[in-house]
Amino acid sequence: MKTIIDFIKKGTITSVKGFKAGAVNAGIKKKGPKPDLGILYSETPCTATGVFTKNKIKAAPVIICQKRLPSDDIHSIIVNSGSANAVTGRQGMQDALEMTVLAANKLEIKPSSTLVASTGVIGRKLPMDIISKGIDSIELAENGGHDFAKAIMTTDTVSKEVAISVNNGLFTIGGVAKGSGMIHPNMGTMLCFLTTNAVIDMDFLTDALRKAADVSFNMVSIDTDTSTNDTMIIMANGLANNERITGNSKPAEVFQEALNEVCIYLAKAVAADGEGASRLIEVNVKGALDIESARNCARTIAASPLVKTAVHGCDPNWGRIVAAAGRSGAEIVELKTDLSIGGIQLLEQGIALDDNYDEVSKAMESELVVIDLNLNLGKATATAWGCDLTAEYVSINADYTT
Repeated sequence: MKTIIDFIKKGTITSVKGFKAGAVNAGIKKKGPKPDLGILYSETPCTATGVFTKNKIKAAPVIICQKRLPSDDIHSIIVNSGSANAVTGRQGMQDALEMTVLAANKLEIKPSSTLVASTGVIGRKLPMDIISKGIDSIELAENGGHDFAKAIMTTDTVSKEVAISVNNGLFTIGGVAKGSGMIHPNMGTMLCFLTTNAVIDMDFLTDALRKAADVSFNMVSIDTDTSTNDTMIIMANGLANNERITGNSKPAEVFQEALNEVCIYLAKAVAADGEGASRLIEVNVKGALDIESARNCARTIAASPLVKTAVHGCDPNWGRIVAAAGRSGAEIVELKTDLSIGGIQLLEQGIALDDNYDEVSKAMESELVVIDLNLNLGKATATAWGCDLTAEYVSINADYTT
């Protein structure tokens, strides 16, 4: 079965049949009248699963979601920005649980069928009085996905949202994500919420989500910091009425390919919107001995502060790239290594081609800077994404709470 993927114009999580969403400016964030509280809701119970941060410090909402997932009885997610509700002790756990109760009461569903997520400053307690009022005022709509996407933003400059139709409407997948700083996922993502109307097996869905995370969000680095709140959740309501998708089947391959496509789109959007960023960096590693080596090598290059600053300055200092590859843990042989930037070769079998510098520097002025490294040792490949490191990144994070 050939996979046909059609992007839905202005698509988002509520482009999927049976899902509604809404958001309000509750006043959690002090800067400007922007949405900061949102609800995603399915009219029917969903098969749902998630992946979460591996940081030893986990926010209260992460702990609650980990306890409730996977499940075949999830209806909604309540999310706030402006406060991470992390390192907030017992009170933080009580507040996160109360958010699920308040949302469930509004939606007339069980609190156990509601998930919760938060993002923002660590260590600040939630203003539950205004959150309670805000939840009451949220109006859900089939076109509410865009408002929901805006409500989960912190230092993001743009919302990240996408939806695709697969094989002429066989099923649909939608997604939103947030992330701009504190991005070096070691699980799934910063915050990402996915919806689908596919009828799908729980075990396969969990496996598919982890695989999608590994080729998308786990291959992104903005500043090498892994958050306390990283959360990635998918909800499947089954309204497509397709034959149930299980592992090791052709429909499973189609679903995995489509889910990967959605997650990679969102992951690249996160990388491109890195705090203060002016350029998206794509690192393609080929010829590695195994997939783990390829991924480690690509991620190490994309995360390197020296590579990031070189890209910002359009400086073809390729030695920084090779040095990052050399410390990544991947096997590398100097006299077998090829390197190109912007499609222009700088290193061939370990020998520098010095006469290409001016041409490469010009190519690095593009909004997308592509680095291709071929280790010529095996068949494994991987791609990672990052962004340049600018003075604005320092400015944003130097006075984030003040």
